[in-house]
Amino acid sequence: MPAPRMSAARLAAGLLAAMLVLLAAGLAAGSEGWSLAWADEWPLVSEIRAPRTVGALFAGALLGLAGALAQGLFRNPLADPYLLGSASGAGLGVVLVLAAGGLLGVTIGMASVGWLLRLGLVGAAFVGALAGVSLTLMLSRGAGQPLQLLLSGVVVGVLLGAVADLVMLVSPEALRGKQVFLLGTTSFLGWPSVGMLAGALAVGLPLAQRFARALDALVLGEASASSLGLNLPQVRLLLVVLMALATGTAVAQAGLVAFVGLVSPHLVRRCVVVTHGGLLALSALSGGVLLLAADVAARSVIAPQELPVGVLTAVVGGCYLMLLLRRRAGG
Repeated sequence: MPAPRMSAARLAAGLLAAMLVLLAAGLAAGSEGWSLAWADEWPLVSEIRAPRTVGALFAGALLGLAGALAQGLFRNPLADPYLLGSASGAGLGVVLVLAAGGLLGVTIGMASVGWLLRLGLVGAAFVGALAGVSLTLMLSRGAGQPLQLLLSGVVVGVLLGAVADLVMLVSPEALRGKQVFLLGTTSFLGWPSVGMLAGALAVGLPLAQRFARALDALVLGEASASSLGLNLPQVRLLLVVLMALATGTAVAQAGLVAFVGLVSPHLVRRCVVVTHGGLLALSALSGGVLLLAADVAARSVIAPQELPVGVLTAVVGGCYLMLLLRRRAGG
């Protein structure tokens, strides 16, 4: 028997309640354990825990939004925000900056980088993600053909990944930095990062809502969407730009956090039946809650040491999808 569905308002209320609880947990979780004495530790809470907690929420929301856009754009529930070359482009950008720092004689370590980490790595990851998507669009000659766009993203991902590997052969000191970036981390999120993430979300979510009806029309098929007067190549191009903006901003700040963008829309669809207007907002909220929960767990599981948050999301997300596939196969 299928699980009973709930209303969208009830799901939103539940996610908001979970978000508030996790925000409090994020402020209380430290390297020495849990503490609610925020007044005694206010500098630590306000400058380290608070921006990290809020930043994880916003980064997850951007990934959840990008995942819902990708699945609606390609009409494929297995589409994720990294399909169009953004992940490999961001990885290459990070490797190039690390390699350049090594050649200049700068000692690079993800735990001890100053201005280069905040300006160089973050900027390179963002530019690299956008460059990867742009190269995909050039190779596919626009966004008019979804299958060609998808295949172009796969080709660009393999190509840029190979270039990054070649750079690491020349500059092995870039390997450690890339490894931390690929695993995903929220350790370096500060208030400037929160501002960029919040700005991207404030721009991306309202714009995505404007295309909700277009995504609903795409579900009916391209012929039906065209008969409704939609300019499909233009709509797809704008959706790809929105997806690249959301993904590039999140990846630049938190690295390659796996499965959040893929799983968030799945969880929403299993709980409620909504059009894309509700799906986009609920997927963003669900993604924020998922990454925030993973961040709190990453700080707490083996404290005072810390797990890469991307590893937790990959394990939990992978187990969820395996269970989902097994249930569908059994059904």
